Amino acid sequence: MKYYIIAGEASGDLHGSNLMKEIYKKDPSAEIRFWGGDLMKAVGGQLVKHYRELAFMGFIEVIFNLMTILNNIKICKKDIYNFHPDVLIFIDYPGFNMRIAKWAKALKMKTHYYISPQIWAWKENRISEIKRDVDKMYVILPFEKKFYEEKHNFPVEFVGHPLIDAIHNQPLVDSSQFRKENQLNDKPIIAILPGSRKQEITKMLSVMLSVVKDFPNYQFVIAGAPSQDFSFYQNFITEKNIKFISNKTYDLLRNSTAALVTSGTATLETALFKVPEVVCYKGSWASYQIAKRIITLKYISLVNLIMDEEVVTELIQEECNTKRIITELQKILEPENRKILLKKYDLLEEMLGGTGASEITAALIVKDLQSR
Repeated sequence: MKYYIIAGEASGDLHGSNLMKEIYKKDPSAEIRFWGGDLMKAVGGQLVKHYRELAFMGFIEVIFNLMTILNNIKICKKDIYNFHPDVLIFIDYPGFNMRIAKWAKALKMKTHYYISPQIWAWKENRISEIKRDVDKMYVILPFEKKFYEEKHNFPVEFVGHPLIDAIHNQPLVDSSQFRKENQLNDKPIIAILPGSRKQEITKMLSVMLSVVKDFPNYQFVIAGAPSQDFSFYQNFITEKNIKFISNKTYDLLRNSTAALVTSGTATLETALFKVPEVVCYKGSWASYQIAKRIITLKYISLVNLIMDEEVVTELIQEECNTKRIITELQKILEPENRKILLKKYDLLEEMLGGTGASEITAALIVKDLQSR
């Protein structure tokens, strides 16, 4: 069978790579073309375009890059048409993928969506497009199944969260070896996860690192995104106890005492590694003003959304400042607060289901194709 997969971000590359591994197990003769990243490329198939060429965040940034986005859509449609796949598999990235899904469905192509667009957060009216353009939807958050089936009468498959697989499959690294290889000292580590896109890193990293002098007994380690070069981060590293590690976020989290995390998938990854965290978010003024008027969620972090309570502190926009970060970081470093938080993390993992999301999804996709 021929599979065409579209992932437009670093997290999509991770989940796409694990899905591809399982597809190849169930369909050894599979032909796969994809939009993704280095992790998917390492599995096999043919990379068409890297996600670093696609990632634009915020309403204003998208407007400024509209011509590039439209050109990418044109390239994608032409490549799909020439490849003529048996199925299109979309991984999150809705602004791009829903446009492709509409076009593909008009040509009667089979469309599967892995990791639902977050229409429960905003643009709920997209449900009509999903019903029209998506044949199969695989959701990874427990409340999404209820949202789709009970509220909108659209059947979906809850497959569990693929992050559990990704973390479970991560090889263990000896702590002393990890520190030695990355030139870290014996001080406990506070991980800094500022995101993967240049816009958000620029917004977040300075304020995150502004607290370093207040925690002299710790070392702060920046988790560098695989899509960015060290030279981009260099200007932010102004203190001796700030270190930098690229493309080893999971190893870093496994060896961290606490973390400052930009809102996004990383908030959930940090929780699943059982690392106490403070969630931080700052967008451009214009993008934030637009977002707060159309997004009605109580929380911005996946941890709090899934648990439906404020498990981790969220510092948003003006509240994301040096003084507040110091206060909240001190709290999660206290033993009693850590103990309470880690118990909540255990419950969170139970709610997400066990391992096997990638395998379950691949099995459902292959079975659907074989049943035609």
